[in-house]
Amino acid sequence: MDITELSIKEIKKGFAAKDFSAKDVTEGFLSKIEKEDKKIQAFLDVFGPEAIEKAKKIDEALAQRKELPLLAGIPCALKDNMLVKGHPVTAASKVLQNYIAPYNATVTEKLEKEMAIILGKLNLDEFANGASGEYSGFYPTKNPAALDYVPGGSSSGPAASVAARMCAFSLGSDTGGSIRQPSSFCGVVGLKPTYGAVSRYGLIAMASSLDQIGPIAKTVEDAEIVFGIIKDKDVMDSTSCDPKKTIKETDPKKLRIGIVSQAMGEGIDEEVKIAFKQAIEKLGKENIEVREVSLPYMEYSLACYYIIMTAEVASNLARYDGIKYGKRTDQAKDLIDSYFKTRKEFLGKEVKRRIMLGTYCLSAGYYDAFYARAQKVKTIIINDFKNAFKKVDLLMLPTSPILPFKFGEKMADPLSMYMADLLTVPANIAGLPAMSIPCKKINGLPFGIQFMAPAFLEKKIFSFGKFFETLW
Repeated sequence: MDITELSIKEIKKGFAAKDFSAKDVTEGFLSKIEKEDKKIQAFLDVFGPEAIEKAKKIDEALAQRKELPLLAGIPCALKDNMLVKGHPVTAASKVLQNYIAPYNATVTEKLEKEMAIILGKLNLDEFANGASGEYSGFYPTKNPAALDYVPGGSSSGPAASVAARMCAFSLGSDTGGSIRQPSSFCGVVGLKPTYGAVSRYGLIAMASSLDQIGPIAKTVEDAEIVFGIIKDKDVMDSTSCDPKKTIKETDPKKLRIGIVSQAMGEGIDEEVKIAFKQAIEKLGKENIEVREVSLPYMEYSLACYYIIMTAEVASNLARYDGIKYGKRTDQAKDLIDSYFKTRKEFLGKEVKRRIMLGTYCLSAGYYDAFYARAQKVKTIIINDFKNAFKKVDLLMLPTSPILPFKFGEKMADPLSMYMADLLTVPANIAGLPAMSIPCKKINGLPFGIQFMAPAFLEKKIFSFGKFFETLW
């Protein structure tokens, strides 16, 4: 039996039956990391000895037949833009290479309280700026399904680590698709919760009005379990909230599924369209009600996103100047020279590109023309979704308009890279929950389909998602 292939509930059943111990499970995953991560490079830091010690304490509690939390003894890992007290947190940027987290993120606290075993910190595109995993300040993460292909981004490490079975689940962050797109590329389940459903306290900000933490897991059920642990209001995050929305358990076959007509148009690979149509046909054979819906302003989501996101990136990353935060160059003549040379030396190409774009959008004479107008378009897009959800329960569309691509294939053309976010950014703009679920493989490469629900109705996605998994 390969312990690393087991779901969360299967690991818990193994503990109860004394088939294996928490130490056995932890050592199994650490062994997988030692064996696999040399080629995949998903981890930036591994907490080996610390994880083993935690596992031993859990085994002692199990031996005393103490009732333990749901995630007790379950090995996981965090994207390295979430704080774990006493450990480095770099956001995969050289400017934070020596920074030690002074406190825990709220999600870290929740996992610690649940006695989950954090195995380490995971690679990402620098400061979560990227859609391929190629923009880490240290080294690129490989796709476990095909090592010469990108794993997607920015949560490259979280998706690849789960796909390679180096942890039972991981936590990523999603600003414009950074959980769902790499989950699709790597063939795992990834949930972007409703904006505000999970606290962002202790998450290194990229674009504060769009960022959201969520789980990446092997199955929809595992993602649901983890989401149930990390969600809810937090006094340390003023944007988090307690939705207090409850719905009765719904028969997934009675849910109405909306196919977004705009998600099958320009910019979508032909192979993706064919696979998506085959998925729709499968639903039809199961007598699921499927109807086409229109989101007329969805086509403006990407432009709207790249204005709002870059503006907030420029604002949030201004603090990494070598004075307030981060490493400082020793080649500067004076203070101003230090600012320029520090950021030039320690920030990557994509981060600098987005800072420049955002600074332009926020500059005098352009703020109203770009940022303020994008906020108005955001409101129109939100209303688009409200109208669509009057007709259907869930929206279904491909997670990515393209399949995984080879390393270096899109590096010379940033616009083609940005197009990879085409179908994921609408959920962030509208603040809605969306989940990518693995579908069939195309030419041996993973392909995911995403489902979107009204705000705080993740339960509908979980209900239908568990059914959808059984079709493949």
